[in-house]
Amino acid sequence: MDTKYKMAPSILAADFSRLGEEIGRLEKNGAEYVHIDVMDGAFVPNISIGIPVIRSLRKCTDLFFDVHLMVNEPIRYIDRFAEAGADGITVHAEACTDLEATLDKIAQTGKKPAVSINPDTGIDAVIPYLDKVGMVLLMSVYPGYGGQKFIVETLDKSAALREYITKNKLDIDIEMDGGIKLDNVKKVVDAGVNVIVAGTGVFRGDLSANMKSFREIFNKV
Repeated sequence: MDTKYKMAPSILAADFSRLGEEIGRLEKNGAEYVHIDVMDGAFVPNISIGIPVIRSLRKCTDLFFDVHLMVNEPIRYIDRFAEAGADGITVHAEACTDLEATLDKIAQTGKKPAVSINPDTGIDAVIPYLDKVGMVLLMSVYPGYGGQKFIVETLDKSAALREYITKNKLDIDIEMDGGIKLDNVKKVVDAGVNVIVAGTGVFRGDLSANMKSFREIFNKV
């Protein structure tokens, strides 16, 4: 890992009328990743952006595109998202009939595989697949909408997963997504999370000041 903590701002909270500019602002303010939520209206009760938008945004930046597929049977789309410019592709354990084959498919495209689980899913669902991923994304809200309240109980899950990763000497990031703000991010990183997804916590108000404040908290941990 290049830095101990990485910021992965979610463009779900950005101004969609000027996404290219918004990503430029993230790059200028030191974001390591751009978190891109893809929703199908079936696995989650909402629809967001898809392949054409990612392809267009890829022209705007070299930042790491952290593409989070909240779609049923994502194996059907892996090649297309890889071709569109994803750098990492995250799939939900709950959405895959064959999770192993889906993760293998991501690896075959040369992209970085990651697996996500919802708040009600235990870490046992991902433990057997840790040899196939570079990151586990723990949802700290129920996926589908931005701006939800953080589910505190997910911190126990991240702490347990970090303990398992450390004990087994694995080089795996833990990402958390949902309701993370300046007032709770210290608890998140204290629980073993090192990749922070924040939407409204970054884009609401002064983006530069928000990013700086997140970094200041990281520097004190």
